[in-house]
Amino acid sequence: MSVTHNDVMVGVGLRHPNFTDILTQTKQVDFVEVHSENFFGKGGAALSVLTQVREMYPVSLHSTSMGLGSKQNIPMHYLACLKALTEKINPFLMSEHACFTWGQQQGQLIHSGDLLPIAHTQQTLAKMSEQVDKVQNFLGRQLIIENVSAYIKFDESYLSEADFLAQLCQRTGAKVLLDINNIAVNSVNFEGGNIQQSVADYINELPIESVAQIHLAGCTEPLAGEMTIDDHACPVSDDVWQGYKQAIARFGPVPTLIEWDSDLPKWSVLVDEAQKARDIAHAVLARKSK
Repeated sequence: MSVTHNDVMVGVGLRHPNFTDILTQTKQVDFVEVHSENFFGKGGAALSVLTQVREMYPVSLHSTSMGLGSKQNIPMHYLACLKALTEKINPFLMSEHACFTWGQQQGQLIHSGDLLPIAHTQQTLAKMSEQVDKVQNFLGRQLIIENVSAYIKFDESYLSEADFLAQLCQRTGAKVLLDINNIAVNSVNFEGGNIQQSVADYINELPIESVAQIHLAGCTEPLAGEMTIDDHACPVSDDVWQGYKQAIARFGPVPTLIEWDSDLPKWSVLVDEAQKARDIAHAVLARKSK
């Protein structure tokens, strides 16, 4: 199968089990995305593979530990590692999450090990804008910021997440990484919340020029009465595909990524998911151009 762009790039998340596939098989995706922190070492097999992959594909660096919503400043050793990787790989996109990860315990800076949600207030927005500005200036790169799945809500939040991200972009020049599955998960887990948004309302609230990338994923159906956990362990759900159609119609041919991190399938399954996204995007764009 040959890849034709037709104005839309569709990629997959690259994980260790697929290193051989990406290097040896015919090109079937438009780009790959990796978690930045997995390649912070100064050498080793993983970085060597990524360097080879970069000769074949555009690479997006997706960070998970920066903690842009933290009150504490991002450690300089982290930013130094990210900058070194950026200079080596020259990614076409760089992204992080609208969350916090860093905190203080007994005077020591600690990392949560998870993407913890933030309160959507002007105070949080001001601090996060400051962090984003610092990182963009240090790296000399634009960041795109992803909405997260959250399992708690803050009573003090009075901005919708979409409005929060839109204002963040306006202040900093950053863009939005729209994760449609994360919106779907939150809309189910917090159904009936005073500022919780449906996928459709969320997409419609974001300014058209704000979105620079889209993530698509699936998650395991919860047991009765339990919360939905965003485990990235399944094919993209029908609800997320519907949201994707709306997003492409609104934001245009935005680079799109298939995320699949748990119970990783064969490479051919990832490629098929990417092709489905490409077909949907092309059909929506074709209708839009008429």
